[in-house]
Amino acid sequence: MSKEVIIPALGESITSGILSSWKVDEGSYVELDQPIYELETDKITQEGLADASGTIKFLAQEGDEVEIGATIATIDESADSPTGATPVIPKNDDEENTQGSEEPALEQKETVSEVVAKEERTIHEPEFASQPKSTVKSTTHSPAVRKLLEETGINPSSIKGTGKDGRLTKGDVLKAQNQEKVDAIPREVASTPSPAPSPKSNSDDRVTRRPLTPIRRKIASRLVEAQQTAAILSTFNEVDLSAVMALRKSHQDSFVKANGVKLGFMSFFVKAVVHALKAVPGINVRIEGDQLVEHHYYDIGVAVGTERGLVVPVLRDCDQMTFAEIEQGIVGFAEKARSGGITLEDMQGGCFTITNGGIYGSLLSTPIINPPQSGILGMHTIQERAVVRNGEIVARPMMYLALSYDHRVVDGKEAVTFLVKIKEAIEEPARLALGI
Repeated sequence: MSKEVIIPALGESITSGILSSWKVDEGSYVELDQPIYELETDKITQEGLADASGTIKFLAQEGDEVEIGATIATIDESADSPTGATPVIPKNDDEENTQGSEEPALEQKETVSEVVAKEERTIHEPEFASQPKSTVKSTTHSPAVRKLLEETGINPSSIKGTGKDGRLTKGDVLKAQNQEKVDAIPREVASTPSPAPSPKSNSDDRVTRRPLTPIRRKIASRLVEAQQTAAILSTFNEVDLSAVMALRKSHQDSFVKANGVKLGFMSFFVKAVVHALKAVPGINVRIEGDQLVEHHYYDIGVAVGTERGLVVPVLRDCDQMTFAEIEQGIVGFAEKARSGGITLEDMQGGCFTITNGGIYGSLLSTPIINPPQSGILGMHTIQERAVVRNGEIVARPMMYLALSYDHRVVDGKEAVTFLVKIKEAIEEPARLALGI
């Protein structure tokens, strides 16, 4: 009896995804609830679990676009578990490197670029000149080995695998590459000059092509949508962070000891945004058809950059959260986003968004609003600049703030007032505690 592996429903707006990787080998024995695949959609990356124990047979390959409800594999429940075998462990390229290579010099740790390449691998497998593409199975080699085969152009059938069950390792491919270089050295022939190498005719060697990931495609479409549907305008101000920095310095140790997280700048800005939204409710709105919907709650999105792209998880009811709860929530979302564990529910809703380009060194920018929201606050890098205080020139830690807003529903007066309220709250943090 076979059990079908079906792509589950992940949300009303998600209709398909990319089968980014199989976590097990085809024909291997899998255990119930064992992670067996990873599906990447335009919003989240979802890990799929086995619904039964047995031998797995693939019906879809890595890189395939699969619909919600599609059957991507079957599990033969009648298959016997290997005697004395332990559950199949998801594939790990680093383990292959240590098992299969006889030459330590060829063993290499995966670099950051290789990890990124895994996540953004091309949909199509590389074509080899001496072998039809159909003979190269995507499940035969690990993602790291396939990437190396693609870069070197080596025919995998010409290499003897030294890994588990005869699988190719990165060490095998590197060894074969070195051997090719040795074989390419011309033999010395008396009075016979070596022919000059011909120039490369393939211009594609100078570029790398890969498809947009689902998340990147979604980011692109939403940014274009925002630019085409909203009348985006930006206003700017600057804020002196002296008071916030002094407060953090005085209470950081006690805060960490009591809450297990550091007191960062973001919690102050989240609280300042809530303070400003209460003072200027005209920004806490969205357009829905021919109606203007005003929110009476304060769900704030915090943009998080990942290797896959920008995601915006939402902190719920920030007006009821403490500084510690905000910091804990941000840390938790950042960890989930970078590990691919963030869910659709984490990113739904939101009244307003904060993005911090300052962590990357940005001095000034004009962020694009996150539809259907009507405003987004851009934070930037902190710089000591000369300012005038009480008639004297002094150095202060300053940050430029940018508010982008939908001019269809937000007037300039409201936008400027909103940004001034944030500036006042940050420069006098006591306002946040006193509600003034």
